[in-house]
Amino acid sequence: MAVQNRIVKVQKRNRALVRYDAARISKAILRAASSIGGFQQDFLPDINERLFRLTQSDEQLANFLSDIVTVCLNGDPRHLISNFPPTIEMIQEEVLHVLRSYGFQNTADAYACYRWGRHWLREGALTPDLFMGNGFPAARLEEQLAWNRARQVHTVTALNETIRSGRIRSVIAESIAGYEASLDAAAAKIRRRRERGDPLRLLWVSGPSSSGKTTTTVKLTQRLEQQGLKFLMLNLDDYFWSLVEHPTDWINDRNYETPEALDIQLLNQHLMELLEGRTVQKPIYSFKEGRRIGTKPVQLLPDQILLLDCLHGLYPPITEGIPARLQFRVYIEARNVLYEGDGRSQRLTKFTDVRLIRRMLRDALHRNHSPLKTMLHWHYVRAGELFSIIPLQGLADHVINGGFPFDLPALKPFFSGEQSLMPRAEDFDSYGGFLDARLRYDRVRALLDSVAGFTRAEVAEARFIPGDAVIREFVGGSTIRIPHNE
Repeated sequence: MAVQNRIVKVQKRNRALVRYDAARISKAILRAASSIGGFQQDFLPDINERLFRLTQSDEQLANFLSDIVTVCLNGDPRHLISNFPPTIEMIQEEVLHVLRSYGFQNTADAYACYRWGRHWLREGALTPDLFMGNGFPAARLEEQLAWNRARQVHTVTALNETIRSGRIRSVIAESIAGYEASLDAAAAKIRRRRERGDPLRLLWVSGPSSSGKTTTTVKLTQRLEQQGLKFLMLNLDDYFWSLVEHPTDWINDRNYETPEALDIQLLNQHLMELLEGRTVQKPIYSFKEGRRIGTKPVQLLPDQILLLDCLHGLYPPITEGIPARLQFRVYIEARNVLYEGDGRSQRLTKFTDVRLIRRMLRDALHRNHSPLKTMLHWHYVRAGELFSIIPLQGLADHVINGGFPFDLPALKPFFSGEQSLMPRAEDFDSYGGFLDARLRYDRVRALLDSVAGFTRAEVAEARFIPGDAVIREFVGGSTIRIPHNE
């Protein structure tokens, strides 16, 4: 398709000007789609179905989307002035806008993760061997898929049969045992680091929203305390900026999911001073008032390790100037790999959606925050983790899988039946511009409908799902203290 383009030049990151080349945009879009198995992974009836009918191949579809990016860029009159050409970053933002506007969520996520991974490479925070590409490490996914296949829980159909036959009990036990073994391995790595003489002073437990950080932090530190280690917990929520410094959008929502929501400069300064043995005046943040209401003196004793459970623990500016040998970084992701239906479509369910369901339940039960609002807010969550969490997972000293084959069956009873927490389709009528939220709603509702769930009585039974299981952070009944649920 021919489009009018009056943009002649593009400004590179070093401010040099080069000629605008739409083919480069098309290639980048196609590379993102290919990394997830092609555009078909984003096929959505009544959303982008016509685009698939009008194009004969992924290459043609990428060319079409590139043309739309060109049209959008030409819509800004500033770019038509030779002294104000679009920058590389502006073009990348427009690519993401176009992809998401046509419902290509997964392609957009792959593009964003690759983009920010390249950013951290240029910044020197990552080395090429730690670059995570589109954020889905193939070897780890295949390992989990093989584990699930061996236990006949690798497709939704197989999972349902395993539930109906009662074999799910052994799957629950085995998957939890695997998680516990990974915690043991993390503790062993820390012990070996200390035995080598590394003066570990900071332990980070990081990962995207609702991946199971709190349970993992508690269970890992229990193991380390048995080795004689002592910890000082630092609550990073106290470093949030005041509400007046968090702009709201048109539905009065605020973005707390980005690392810039924290006073990074003060946090980094306090970390440096604590490691030097100095006392800092840690802020005290009141979420009720939306501001800092005081300070509290904190000191890290020589025999203590600073413990930090944080979304953005891998974000380089937070630990700028702190040697890596002083730190041990754990990364956790709810990464259970499962094919839709009987697997013939070769489309994987999205473990991001499982985290969304977890958070919807947690917000509803413990934060008086409706599942609808959680869905409308999720685009902030996803943007933050694609920038400063998922692309940086290669920096972790140890990776833990906090996703389990029984997550969906355990979550389903809260989103089905007369007491269902699931929003209604018509609840989205007032939010026509939130295509991202509506697509996620349609997908998670269809996913939960396809799963044979447990009963609420089964979920509540500790002999069925142990009280210290990760899923207890969300469904309730945890024998571990979960501060953010109180």
